[in-house]
Amino acid sequence: MSGFRPDVLHCIGNTSLVPLRHVVPGNGARILLKLESENPTGSIKDRQARTVIEQAEADGRLEPGGSVVEYTTGSTGGSLALVCAVKRYPFYAVSSDAFAEEKLALIRVLGGKLHIVASEMGRMTEKLTRDMVEAARRIAAETGAYWTNQLNNTDQLVGYHALGEEIWSQTDGRVDAFVQSVGSAGSLRGTSEALRDRNGAIQIIAVEPAESAVLSGGTTGAHKIEGVGAGYVVPLWHSGIANRIEAVSTEDAVAMALRLAREEGLFPGVSTGANVTAALRIAEQLDPGSIVVTLMCDTGMKYLKTYGSMTRPA
Repeated sequence: MSGFRPDVLHCIGNTSLVPLRHVVPGNGARILLKLESENPTGSIKDRQARTVIEQAEADGRLEPGGSVVEYTTGSTGGSLALVCAVKRYPFYAVSSDAFAEEKLALIRVLGGKLHIVASEMGRMTEKLTRDMVEAARRIAAETGAYWTNQLNNTDQLVGYHALGEEIWSQTDGRVDAFVQSVGSAGSLRGTSEALRDRNGAIQIIAVEPAESAVLSGGTTGAHKIEGVGAGYVVPLWHSGIANRIEAVSTEDAVAMALRLAREEGLFPGVSTGANVTAALRIAEQLDPGSIVVTLMCDTGMKYLKTYGSMTRPA
């Protein structure tokens, strides 16, 4: 049957690449946005989740009848919950009250068992990251679950190599810069490896929260850009990944996410606002006709309550 796919996991990837038409630089460069929101859970993390589970199955780290555990700001948890539901693995997710209720609800709906770690005033901090990591480690030790351990797991890079190949193909190789925010660093590292294999001159730009610009050598701090900015230099990061690092404030990221919704009809999460803010800065420094690619990491439907509180009439 035409268009038939064996299961929902085969719907991951091959997402659309669209040009921004109104939120554009003034010099004629172009910004293209890869709509990772088209993945089944509305998130780029579906690529990571499918890959790390399949790699662990292949080499025996995850056996039939096993279970899975991970710490998450929400999106990775939802993606792993989806993969585990399809493959019939019990899934334990460690998250926090700092993250959108919609993302935590998705984990529960997909059958995940959720353990909540308390935050400091609903903000992302280094302490919160480390507390979630420790909680996941403890659950893995107590239950025997396979810990996907995203901050240290290089299996995910394979899934993001495919993303880089998609970008190369969709642009006919005409990409001058790639911009992506850093959480685990897996998506930036894996995608950039694939792009640089094609053309070593492509500029790679990492994005981090201005309030916690540790990759740039700044001090750790608290911010509200979910999914990025762990508060310390994560293990998968190395200085050779990016040609430069752009720091974007939570305020600017939120403002840009709302601009994308109102001017482009694209409704993203806040990290996408950070990506496009940085992409605009880069595009304005390039020659006319240059192409900058960045990612719509997830859908804003996961943050409706967050956005609602920001846009409610006084």
